[in-house]
Amino acid sequence: MPHEILVLYYSRSGHTAQLARLIARGIGEVPGMSARLRQVPPVAPVTELAQPPEPDEGAPYATREDLAECVGLAMGSPTRFGNMAAPLKHFLDTTGAEWASGTLAGKPACVFTSTSTMHGGQESTLLSMALPLLHHGMLIVGLPYTEPALSTTVSGGSPYGASHVAGPRGDNGITEHERELARALGKRLADVARRLGTPA
Repeated sequence: MPHEILVLYYSRSGHTAQLARLIARGIGEVPGMSARLRQVPPVAPVTELAQPPEPDEGAPYATREDLAECVGLAMGSPTRFGNMAAPLKHFLDTTGAEWASGTLAGKPACVFTSTSTMHGGQESTLLSMALPLLHHGMLIVGLPYTEPALSTTVSGGSPYGASHVAGPRGDNGITEHERELARALGKRLADVARRLGTPA
């Protein structure tokens, strides 16, 4: 039975979800590894909205059990003023019990994001997502410059994680370099998890 890596994300317009699927594809390229796609529900500005137990479309909503059962974590969010989106932060804020018990400690993790513009805060968002994972004791995996697309991309992609520039109207498709880097990140995360032999 394959070991599963949780690909956890929030996506409003679908771009971060597309990156999540590419990362999942990269994970699946590593023998004995598979991806478990999960999303977090939206929240309202004043209070959390009641959401159906399953979303209308896309991956199921994440549970804290998904965190316990994974051997690694890929986490993604669109940028919100250089930071992760509130729904993902809200989900992370509910993981105090997992932090206290060390559920994620020693497991590898990576991060990914999508922005409207080239300088819309991709790297700061990736770093903001890494911070709570470090507090959980996770081992952060980035993209090394041994990936050729990292040196030639004119859109998304950084050493901190995979990314996509969606454009001001959200109509930019994922470029070939962005695609390559997302798959490479998923593959690298899965390979590290396999090497670590992290039990679920």
